[in-house]
Amino acid sequence: MASSTAATEADTARLAELIREAGSVVALTGAGISVPSGIPDFRSPGTGLWENVDPMEVAHIDAFRSDPARFWSFYGRRFATLGDKQPNGAHRALVALERAGRLDAVITQNVDMLHRRAGSGADGGELIEVHGSIASCSCLSCPGAVALDEARARIASAADGVPRCESCGAPLKPDVVLFGELLDQRALERARVLCEQADVLLCIGSSLEVHPVASLPVLTHRAGGRVAIVTQGSTPLDEIAAVRLDGDLELVLPALADELGLEPLQL
Repeated sequence: MASSTAATEADTARLAELIREAGSVVALTGAGISVPSGIPDFRSPGTGLWENVDPMEVAHIDAFRSDPARFWSFYGRRFATLGDKQPNGAHRALVALERAGRLDAVITQNVDMLHRRAGSGADGGELIEVHGSIASCSCLSCPGAVALDEARARIASAADGVPRCESCGAPLKPDVVLFGELLDQRALERARVLCEQADVLLCIGSSLEVHPVASLPVLTHRAGGRVAIVTQGSTPLDEIAAVRLDGDLELVLPALADELGLEPLQL
Protein backbone atom coordinates (compact mmCIF):
# COMPACT_ATOMS: atom_id res chain seq x y z
CA MET A 1 0.00 0.00 0.00
CA ALA A 2 1.32 3.44 -0.89
CA SER A 3 2.15 5.75 2.01
CA SER A 4 -0.05 8.76 2.68
CA THR A 5 2.84 11.02 1.64
CA ALA A 6 3.23 9.19 -1.65
CA ALA A 7 -0.51 9.29 -2.22
CA THR A 8 -0.56 13.04 -1.54
CA GLU A 9 2.33 13.62 -3.93
CA ALA A 10 0.60 11.55 -6.62
CA ASP A 11 -2.65 13.46 -6.18
CA THR A 12 -0.81 16.78 -6.26
CA ALA A 13 0.86 15.76 -9.51
CA ARG A 14 -2.51 14.67 -10.89
CA LEU A 15 -4.08 18.01 -9.96
CA ALA A 16 -1.19 19.93 -11.51
CA GLU A 17 -1.71 17.98 -14.73
CA LEU A 18 -5.42 18.82 -14.77
CA ILE A 19 -4.55 22.51 -14.34
CA ARG A 20 -2.00 22.40 -17.18
CA GLU A 21 -4.61 20.89 -19.49
CA ALA A 22 -7.40 23.27 -18.47
CA GLY A 23 -8.53 26.31 -20.38
CA SER A 24 -10.18 27.79 -17.29
CA VAL A 25 -9.37 27.20 -13.62
CA VAL A 26 -11.38 28.73 -10.78
CA ALA A 27 -10.82 28.49 -7.01
CA LEU A 28 -13.62 28.35 -4.44
CA THR A 29 -12.35 28.99 -0.92
CA GLY A 30 -13.81 28.65 2.55
CA ALA A 31 -12.77 29.30 6.14
CA GLY A 32 -10.12 26.57 6.15
CA ILE A 33 -7.74 28.56 3.97
CA SER A 34 -7.52 31.27 6.64
CA VAL A 35 -6.93 28.98 9.63
CA PRO A 36 -3.12 29.06 9.17
CA SER A 37 -3.36 32.85 9.44
CA GLY A 38 -4.78 32.49 12.93
CA ILE A 39 -8.45 32.85 12.07
CA PRO A 40 -10.64 30.08 13.53
CA ASP A 41 -13.14 28.37 11.29
CA PHE A 42 -16.79 28.18 12.28
CA ARG A 43 -17.52 24.66 13.43
CA SER A 44 -14.37 22.85 14.60
CA PRO A 45 -14.91 21.48 18.13
CA GLY A 46 -13.12 23.59 20.72
CA THR A 47 -12.00 26.36 18.37
CA GLY A 48 -14.90 27.11 16.02
CA LEU A 49 -16.27 30.63 15.92
CA TRP A 50 -19.75 29.40 16.81
CA GLU A 51 -18.54 27.10 19.58
CA ASN A 52 -19.57 29.43 22.42
CA VAL A 53 -22.09 31.77 20.80
CA ASP A 54 -25.35 31.34 18.94
CA PRO A 55 -24.87 32.94 15.51
CA MET A 56 -28.59 33.63 15.32
CA GLU A 57 -28.26 35.86 18.38
CA VAL A 58 -25.11 37.79 17.46
CA ALA A 59 -24.71 37.63 13.67
CA HIS A 60 -28.28 37.79 12.36
CA ILE A 61 -29.70 40.85 10.60
CA ASP A 62 -32.53 40.89 13.16
CA ALA A 63 -29.97 41.03 15.97
CA PHE A 64 -28.30 43.99 14.28
CA ARG A 65 -31.61 45.82 13.96
CA SER A 66 -32.99 45.03 17.42
CA ASP A 67 -29.86 45.26 19.58
CA PRO A 68 -26.94 46.91 17.76
CA ALA A 69 -24.91 47.16 20.97
CA ARG A 70 -25.00 43.38 21.46
CA PHE A 71 -24.36 42.81 17.78
CA TRP A 72 -21.28 45.06 17.81
CA SER A 73 -19.99 43.61 21.08
CA PHE A 74 -19.45 40.47 18.97
CA TYR A 75 -18.55 42.04 15.64
CA GLY A 76 -16.28 44.66 17.20
CA ARG A 77 -14.10 41.84 18.54
CA ARG A 78 -14.27 40.14 15.16
CA PHE A 79 -13.12 43.33 13.44
CA ALA A 80 -10.24 43.63 15.89
CA THR A 81 -9.27 40.00 15.33
CA LEU A 82 -9.53 39.97 11.53
CA GLY A 83 -8.23 43.45 10.83
CA ASP A 84 -4.59 42.63 11.58
CA LYS A 85 -4.34 39.11 10.15
CA GLN A 86 -2.06 38.47 7.19
CA PRO A 87 -2.27 36.08 4.21
CA ASN A 88 -0.52 32.73 4.49
CA GLY A 89 1.24 30.47 2.02
CA ALA A 90 -2.03 29.07 0.69
CA HIS A 91 -3.30 32.54 -0.26
CA ARG A 92 0.06 33.36 -1.85
CA ALA A 93 0.08 30.12 -3.86
CA LEU A 94 -3.25 31.11 -5.46
CA VAL A 95 -1.82 34.53 -6.36
CA ALA A 96 1.17 32.78 -7.95
CA LEU A 97 -1.22 30.70 -10.07
CA GLU A 98 -3.11 33.84 -11.10
CA ARG A 99 0.06 35.72 -12.08
CA ALA A 100 1.18 32.75 -14.15
CA GLY A 101 -2.13 32.75 -16.03
CA ARG A 102 -3.18 29.45 -14.45
CA LEU A 103 -6.10 30.79 -12.37
CA ASP A 104 -8.98 32.87 -13.72
CA ALA A 105 -10.81 33.70 -10.51
CA VAL A 106 -11.10 33.21 -6.77
CA ILE A 107 -14.61 32.87 -5.36
CA THR A 108 -14.47 33.11 -1.59
CA GLN A 109 -16.92 32.63 1.24
CA ASN A 110 -14.53 34.49 3.54
CA VAL A 111 -14.99 38.10 4.66
CA ASP A 112 -11.49 38.49 6.14
CA MET A 113 -9.83 40.42 3.25
CA LEU A 114 -6.88 38.00 3.13
CA HIS A 115 -7.27 37.21 -0.57
CA ARG A 116 -7.25 40.95 -1.28
CA ARG A 117 -4.19 41.49 0.86
CA ALA A 118 -2.37 38.64 -0.87
CA GLY A 119 -3.12 40.20 -4.27
CA SER A 120 -5.87 38.01 -5.72
CA GLY A 121 -7.73 39.82 -8.47
CA ALA A 122 -4.88 42.25 -9.09
CA ASP A 123 -3.20 40.52 -12.03
CA GLY A 124 -5.91 39.78 -14.54
CA GLY A 125 -7.99 37.46 -12.39
CA GLU A 126 -11.25 38.07 -10.57
CA LEU A 127 -12.00 38.08 -6.85
CA ILE A 128 -15.63 37.37 -5.98
CA GLU A 129 -16.42 37.82 -2.28
CA VAL A 130 -19.85 36.20 -2.18
CA HIS A 131 -20.38 36.85 1.54
CA GLY A 132 -19.07 40.41 1.38
CA SER A 133 -16.06 41.79 3.26
CA ILE A 134 -15.12 43.54 6.48
CA ALA A 135 -13.34 46.12 4.29
CA SER A 136 -16.18 48.57 4.86
CA CYS A 137 -19.37 49.35 6.78
CA SER A 138 -22.48 51.12 5.51
CA CYS A 139 -25.49 52.95 6.87
CA LEU A 140 -28.71 51.29 5.80
CA SER A 141 -30.41 54.70 5.50
CA CYS A 142 -27.76 56.93 3.95
CA PRO A 143 -25.61 56.34 0.87
CA GLY A 144 -21.87 55.77 1.11
CA ALA A 145 -19.55 53.54 3.09
CA VAL A 146 -16.88 53.84 5.78
CA ALA A 147 -13.57 51.99 5.40
CA LEU A 148 -12.42 49.42 7.94
CA ASP A 149 -9.94 51.66 9.76
CA GLU A 150 -12.54 54.40 10.21
CA ALA A 151 -15.13 51.88 11.39
CA ARG A 152 -12.67 50.56 13.97
CA ALA A 153 -11.96 54.11 15.15
CA ARG A 154 -15.68 54.76 15.60
CA ILE A 155 -16.10 51.49 17.51
CA ALA A 156 -13.28 52.50 19.86
CA SER A 157 -14.62 56.00 20.46
CA ALA A 158 -18.29 55.05 20.97
CA ALA A 159 -19.42 54.64 24.57
CA ASP A 160 -21.62 51.68 23.59
CA GLY A 161 -19.16 50.29 21.04
CA VAL A 162 -21.52 50.96 18.13
CA PRO A 163 -20.07 52.76 15.08
CA ARG A 164 -22.60 55.24 13.76
CA CYS A 165 -23.35 57.18 10.59
CA GLU A 166 -22.16 60.79 10.83
CA SER A 167 -25.16 61.99 8.81
CA CYS A 168 -28.08 60.37 10.62
CA GLY A 169 -26.62 58.69 13.68
CA ALA A 170 -27.88 55.23 12.73
CA PRO A 171 -25.70 52.19 13.51
CA LEU A 172 -23.37 51.18 10.70
CA LYS A 173 -23.60 47.63 9.39
CA PRO A 174 -20.55 45.68 8.22
CA ASP A 175 -20.70 45.01 4.49
CA VAL A 176 -20.93 41.27 5.04
CA VAL A 177 -23.87 38.96 4.48
CA LEU A 178 -25.41 38.26 7.88
CA PHE A 179 -27.66 35.36 8.75
CA GLY A 180 -31.12 36.21 7.49
CA GLU A 181 -29.80 38.14 4.48
CA LEU A 182 -29.58 37.08 0.85
CA LEU A 183 -26.25 36.95 -0.94
CA ASP A 184 -25.55 39.70 -3.44
CA GLN A 185 -27.22 38.34 -6.55
CA ARG A 186 -24.71 39.85 -8.96
CA ALA A 187 -21.81 38.24 -7.13
CA LEU A 188 -23.61 34.92 -6.91
CA GLU A 189 -24.57 34.94 -10.58
CA ARG A 190 -20.99 35.75 -11.60
CA ALA A 191 -19.78 32.89 -9.41
CA ARG A 192 -22.25 30.54 -11.09
CA VAL A 193 -21.10 31.56 -14.56
CA LEU A 194 -17.43 31.11 -13.64
CA CYS A 195 -18.08 27.65 -12.20
CA GLU A 196 -20.16 26.51 -15.17
CA GLN A 197 -17.36 27.57 -17.53
CA ALA A 198 -14.49 26.15 -15.47
CA ASP A 199 -12.57 23.15 -16.72
CA VAL A 200 -11.21 22.74 -13.19
CA LEU A 201 -12.75 24.02 -9.96
CA LEU A 202 -10.45 23.99 -6.93
CA CYS A 203 -12.55 23.75 -3.75
CA ILE A 204 -10.17 24.82 -0.99
CA GLY A 205 -10.77 24.84 2.75
CA SER A 206 -14.54 24.61 2.51
CA SER A 207 -16.87 22.12 4.15
CA LEU A 208 -19.16 22.56 1.11
CA GLU A 209 -22.17 22.55 3.41
CA VAL A 210 -23.36 26.17 3.25
CA HIS A 211 -25.78 26.85 0.42
CA PRO A 212 -26.10 28.28 -2.16
CA VAL A 213 -22.29 28.36 -2.49
CA ALA A 214 -22.07 24.63 -1.77
CA SER A 215 -23.96 23.93 -5.00
CA LEU A 216 -21.35 25.65 -7.20
CA PRO A 217 -19.11 22.56 -7.61
CA VAL A 218 -22.16 20.64 -8.84
CA LEU A 219 -22.50 23.18 -11.67
CA THR A 220 -18.91 22.54 -12.71
CA HIS A 221 -19.39 18.78 -12.56
CA ARG A 222 -22.63 18.83 -14.57
CA ALA A 223 -21.02 21.01 -17.23
CA GLY A 224 -18.23 18.47 -17.71
CA GLY A 225 -15.54 20.19 -15.66
CA ARG A 226 -13.34 18.54 -13.04
CA VAL A 227 -13.81 19.24 -9.35
CA ALA A 228 -10.79 19.07 -7.04
CA ILE A 229 -11.45 19.19 -3.29
CA VAL A 230 -8.54 20.30 -1.13
CA THR A 231 -9.63 20.47 2.50
CA GLN A 232 -9.27 18.70 5.81
CA GLY A 233 -12.14 16.36 6.61
CA SER A 234 -14.83 14.91 4.40
CA THR A 235 -17.40 16.91 2.44
CA PRO A 236 -20.80 15.99 0.97
CA LEU A 237 -19.34 16.32 -2.54
CA ASP A 238 -16.29 14.06 -2.22
CA GLU A 239 -17.89 11.53 -4.55
CA ILE A 240 -17.77 13.93 -7.52
CA ALA A 241 -14.14 14.94 -6.95
CA ALA A 242 -11.63 14.01 -9.64
CA VAL A 243 -8.89 14.70 -7.09
CA ARG A 244 -9.24 14.72 -3.30
CA LEU A 245 -6.46 16.11 -1.09
CA ASP A 246 -6.71 16.16 2.71
CA GLY A 247 -3.85 18.01 4.34
CA ASP A 248 -2.40 21.25 5.64
CA LEU A 249 -3.36 23.86 3.03
CA GLU A 250 -0.27 25.92 3.77
CA LEU A 251 1.76 22.90 2.63
CA VAL A 252 -0.51 21.46 -0.08
CA LEU A 253 -1.08 24.60 -2.15
CA PRO A 254 2.58 25.71 -2.24
CA ALA A 255 3.42 22.11 -3.23
CA LEU A 256 0.91 22.41 -6.08
CA ALA A 257 2.50 25.69 -7.19
CA ASP A 258 5.91 24.01 -7.07
CA GLU A 259 4.60 21.10 -9.16
CA LEU A 260 3.51 23.67 -11.75
CA GLY A 261 6.95 25.28 -11.72
CA LEU A 262 5.83 28.36 -9.80
CA GLU A 263 7.19 29.95 -6.65
CA PRO A 264 4.56 31.12 -4.15
CA LEU A 265 4.98 34.80 -3.43
CA GLN A 266 6.58 36.18 -0.31
CA LEU A 267 4.71 39.14 1.14
